[in-house]
Amino acid sequence: MEARLKSLQCHFTWDEVSQETKPQAVRDDLEDVGTDEGNCWLPHIYNLQGYLHHRLGSDDKALEFLHRATEDFHRRRDAERGPWLMVNYGNLAWLLHLMGRQAESERYLALAEGLMSESQDELHPEVAAEKAWTLMALVSDHLQKVEELLLAAVEREPERVEWKTTLVLAAVRAQKHESSLKEDTWQRLHRARQEDPENLYVAVKLLHHRARRGEDVADEARELARQVLRSPVSSYSGLKPALRLYKEILSIDEAVQLAEDALREHPDERYLKRCAALSYYWKIIYNEGDPVTPSMKDRAIRLHQEVIALYPDTCLVKEINLTNIHACGDVWRADQMYQELLERSLSPAHQQMLFNFYGRHLFYKCRDYRRSMEYHWRAATVEPQGYHRDHSIRFLKKSLGRYRRVMSPEILAFLKTQS
Repeated sequence: MEARLKSLQCHFTWDEVSQETKPQAVRDDLEDVGTDEGNCWLPHIYNLQGYLHHRLGSDDKALEFLHRATEDFHRRRDAERGPWLMVNYGNLAWLLHLMGRQAESERYLALAEGLMSESQDELHPEVAAEKAWTLMALVSDHLQKVEELLLAAVEREPERVEWKTTLVLAAVRAQKHESSLKEDTWQRLHRARQEDPENLYVAVKLLHHRARRGEDVADEARELARQVLRSPVSSYSGLKPALRLYKEILSIDEAVQLAEDALREHPDERYLKRCAALSYYWKIIYNEGDPVTPSMKDRAIRLHQEVIALYPDTCLVKEINLTNIHACGDVWRADQMYQELLERSLSPAHQQMLFNFYGRHLFYKCRDYRRSMEYHWRAATVEPQGYHRDHSIRFLKKSLGRYRRVMSPEILAFLKTQS
């Protein structure tokens, strides 16, 4: 039976999924997507949530989500069977097998094998699309594989708008650290907006890149933001990219107001509190526009404390942000908070991020250049390669001329390897 289970296409057999190192972070992100029935990826979300709950030790909850996925597929397709159920049945076969419920596992295994035998493809387009969406949802970076899978799926079923939209968003995400999109990606984003006009997330992304190309989109941005506020609460609604657009082309004050407007309509939604906390963080750190008042800083602190409590397993970024907010007025307290964070046992990626931010804090707030260089060096020597590691390497290279005197021999030797 084990060999038959291993032959299935599902989350339990996809190496990229089983090797994901931050299942709690993915779980939290999926919960923030919400359960709006208009989301065509909802059954796929339930499928992945089921697998993640198994990874996190809650098999009963996992089974509940996998059955939700089955029901949602039936409702959407108005059919009891079809290739779209292949991954779901595979997940159920695996989970029930691991729970010791062998008769039920065998039933789903037979159903999955039956669907596989009917498929003429090595990887049916429905399976390829679900795998691609799943890899997009992970914290780990699999964007090249995502594009390969979706290209193959779209080639077979070019009428599937949601697949084409996701393919474009994968390309946009791959260029997120670039100042502008490649021309081909820009044209594809335009087409996605035309073909998927109800997708506000795509609309905001397109508007943002139009602004970066020099267009005046201020009025359109405000109108689009109003549409986002009227849509169901979801991380797919486009609110966070709309806040970033406001910050870039309007003002941080307007971004704060937009976040507060959203929270006023849905005061208990944790995702909206997370968005509001981010906008207040920008306000305190960049200190642009209207002066930062004590009540505004208190609001920023309270929001961050609430968000940290609402995301207890995945709140390190918000804890660092809260520390940096305190640094704008109480450097000693912020340093104590950083020391407490540094004492934690963290993953290499989280260590890298923390060392990078502490290096910035030491440089800009404490003017302790020697220790700043040391912590940027620590960030730079932690694998895997990532944004914060790259930032620290660039920072050290830029500082080499003026601050060489405070760099240790180890740092100088490291920089020679980076030339």
